[in-house]
Amino acid sequence: MAVLGCTGSIGTSALDVAAALPDRIQIVGLCANSRWELLAEQCRRFRPRVAVLTDRAAFELADRTQFPRETELLHGDDSCCDLAAAADVDVVLAAVVGAAGLRGTMAALEAGKTVALANKETLVVGGPRVTELAAKRNAAILPVDSEHSAIFQALTGYAAADVARVVLTASGGPFRGKTAADLEAVTPGQALRHPTWQMGPKITVDSATLMNKALEVIEARWLFGLTAEQIDVIVHPESVVHSFVEFADASVLAQLSPPDMRLPIQFALTYPDRVPGPAKKLDWKALAALHFEQPDRGTFAALDLGFEVARRGGTCGAVLNAANEAAVDGFLGRQMGFPDIARCCRAVLDAHDYDPAPTLAGLLAADRWARQEVARWTRTRSPSR
Repeated sequence: MAVLGCTGSIGTSALDVAAALPDRIQIVGLCANSRWELLAEQCRRFRPRVAVLTDRAAFELADRTQFPRETELLHGDDSCCDLAAAADVDVVLAAVVGAAGLRGTMAALEAGKTVALANKETLVVGGPRVTELAAKRNAAILPVDSEHSAIFQALTGYAAADVARVVLTASGGPFRGKTAADLEAVTPGQALRHPTWQMGPKITVDSATLMNKALEVIEARWLFGLTAEQIDVIVHPESVVHSFVEFADASVLAQLSPPDMRLPIQFALTYPDRVPGPAKKLDWKALAALHFEQPDRGTFAALDLGFEVARRGGTCGAVLNAANEAAVDGFLGRQMGFPDIARCCRAVLDAHDYDPAPTLAGLLAADRWARQEVARWTRTRSPSR
């Protein structure tokens, strides 16, 4: 296995799984952006053939003596793609955050690898192209997101015609039950305190705005060949039920487990086998109740953007994803308020020059334009606080 994004929360959890299953998983290569100290520690632990730092400044700063002799330290996105396509790699765990993960995933699929996909943005930005490439190269895409893993597990053995709809569960984030007025004064520190999951800052903010669920709607549309009308979202604060599938006969199947990403990661890496691993087990004696409620779409406006993009396709995914990444950066940098994230994404999506069938170059151009438009939008507005 090669792990792209090895120093993030998904990457480190994947390495926990690899350490627990040494007879099944060998780490061939690791790729990180800039955290060279943690990368070196991981290399000393797993002794991979290759380690990659995509950030040049980090590559130049890295102390080569901290890496084992048998590990070759390389630099840049091209080296990351070379690792993803390497002959001695069977499975690529794609866990790079954001649109930056698209190139590595595409390189792995082009080489016919099995991709354990944690980077939802890959399908948000380039859904049709990614799935077409996977089919052309006979490469498998196995979902790592807990919600999509749950759907994948429930769908096993069934055809598309059997499915009435899928329902993605959402924790509701730290601001469940808050009003729109409450959210105007939210600080980055408050948004980063998720009640259930331990994640990186970008996805934690996405969970707080419900943009993560909007992106997951788009991902589910392409991953499972669904229409937007076949996808729904329900808030489930315990994060024990990870998603539902409702079938044509009205039967509903759900997948339950504690909120531990190591389980969906392991399922993708060992599929179709189920073996003991490091994930927590559900404590049925402590499970008193499960709660469900409808999302507040008026307060959390980001969610509807996901359904709109899932319906329209084309350049919409690239624009929404890029706008959101840039807006989250702006919020964390205190350049815009928390509700401004969804407002800005709406404005940029509405203003973009829609192309229903973009080339890869067109998707990348739409990504660049959206980021520039967020910067312009931010300059022309007064800060919310």
